Amino acid sequence: MKFNPNDAANDHDGIFGLPFQKKDSELILFSVPWEATTSYGGGTSGGPEAILKASHQVDLFHPTVNKPYEPGIYFHEIDSQIKEWNKTAKASAETYRKTKKDSEKNKVNQLSQQINQKVKNTTLDLLKNGHGVGLIGGDHSTPYGFIEALGEIYNHFGILHIDAHSDTRKSYEGFTHSHASIMYNVLENISSVTQITQVGIRDFCEEEWDYNQTRNVSSFFDHELKKNKYKGLSWLNQCQQIIQTLPENVYISFDIDGLDPKLCPSTGTPVPGGLEFQEASFLIEQIAKTKKIIGFDLNEVCPHPENEWDANVGARMLYSLCAYFFASQKKCDWN
Repeated sequence: MKFNPNDAANDHDGIFGLPFQKKDSELILFSVPWEATTSYGGGTSGGPEAILKASHQVDLFHPTVNKPYEPGIYFHEIDSQIKEWNKTAKASAETYRKTKKDSEKNKVNQLSQQINQKVKNTTLDLLKNGHGVGLIGGDHSTPYGFIEALGEIYNHFGILHIDAHSDTRKSYEGFTHSHASIMYNVLENISSVTQITQVGIRDFCEEEWDYNQTRNVSSFFDHELKKNKYKGLSWLNQCQQIIQTLPENVYISFDIDGLDPKLCPSTGTPVPGGLEFQEASFLIEQIAKTKKIIGFDLNEVCPHPENEWDANVGARMLYSLCAYFFASQKKCDWN
């Protein structure tokens, strides 16, 4: 397909201003505008649409991957049913917090399971038709069905989990598929996931600390990463230590609050500290050069009502995730 990658994007263009249709695209991005269990700030269900809009400001030239747009990237139409389920579940979650009625809690948990199944089915359909897949949330509970689908295709794989939070609570506020429980649910239910490597973690409870000691979880806490840097250990060396914990096939689960909150101030649960944009990008680049990225998600981008800063940062990180996905799959050359 011929187009000029240097031209400005038009309103009718696809994500990143690309002209591709689904049939022409090696990578399909689909969104899950769901945030029923968010426990602090809200608004992440608007993240996918905000990222789509902001993506038109992203230049297509990538400094380390050669023409990562050429294999084709397509943004799957947002499912209106998920929006309706999200609206219903958010209302039930709020009622439960006020009344503690089990019927409202059960409604949220049931709709969460429906979301998981829908995401799993969508992922399997795309994978079986030869597409690569990336997911855009919503809160961090959204990729569970995606990871479950990968578990039916790969015998074993690891997860690089970039986040401010461990997300290994058994449940949170009574919600079993909470955004704070995604990695617990993965470890308990998806046996193909043989390793989770967490990077940037700086907010977790004692229950999570104890649980992680009993599972194949390697945590690179933010305070330790910073301490090592202050002592003179390069980021490259720290990235190599991180990569050594991961198997050949790697899924990347990226919560935007893993970054320094100056880059994502509107995200639901910001925590001081975190990775710089280029630190996160460099880590993923090193993984792409040594491992195979089999899928990824980007979650918790919350649009600000007065500016698109959060969405702009999210869109640029999304483009790097797409680029490194293609490079690791050898569908694009390195610059």
